[in-house]
Amino acid sequence: MPDSIIQLNDVQLTLTSRAGPVEILRGVTLGIARGQSTAIVGPSGSGKTSLLMVMAGLEAASRGKVIINGRDISGLSEDALAVLRGGAIGIVFQSFHLVPTMTALENVALPLELAGVPAAFETARQLLDDVGLSARVDHFPAELSGGEQQRVAIARALSRKPPLILADEPTGNLDGKTGRQIVDILFGLRERINATLVLVTHDERLAAMTSRVIRMADGRVASDDVKRPAMRAVSP
Repeated sequence: MPDSIIQLNDVQLTLTSRAGPVEILRGVTLGIARGQSTAIVGPSGSGKTSLLMVMAGLEAASRGKVIINGRDISGLSEDALAVLRGGAIGIVFQSFHLVPTMTALENVALPLELAGVPAAFETARQLLDDVGLSARVDHFPAELSGGEQQRVAIARALSRKPPLILADEPTGNLDGKTGRQIVDILFGLRERINATLVLVTHDERLAAMTSRVIRMADGRVASDDVKRPAMRAVSP
């Protein structure tokens, strides 16, 4: 695919278990264009989250080639992968992964400080304002609701304006109303920085908001539907 930010060529992932090797991904080949919003859906055990982890460099493919933002990551060291993720990939997890001993402001400022970005705290404060948390910057994760923690996680993931956003069930731990608010924030910030978004979800309504839906089954791509995105409703 021309101008792909993600290119996977015959990617296989085999993990070991007590019962022997388990094939998780079975020869996945696909490309995702820059600026595209894509949902990866499928039943539990279909390989969708593993596929996202391979894209993030958090799981190494057993075979095949993984090219992210023009770079083959297959043979990169853990340090090199961390540098790539820090600059090119923003990751939003279902379980937030905030540092519990840091405030919301410190959590968002952390990757900026590590990257040597000037005025890291000022930038972090603006990002928290962008996600509606200007009054909660000094609160610790335990003092925030699930929706507020996910907003902090999104602000942190997008703090360096990465060209690629990967989200694993970003609304999975949230109630319906809060989940819709998080979706609006995530899609809105993605549009603002013109990033590519790839998200794993069980929610067909969320998948329908993307311009492409990849369905996984038994470790393979079962279908790949490119379409016009649905109109995104604004949460009350």
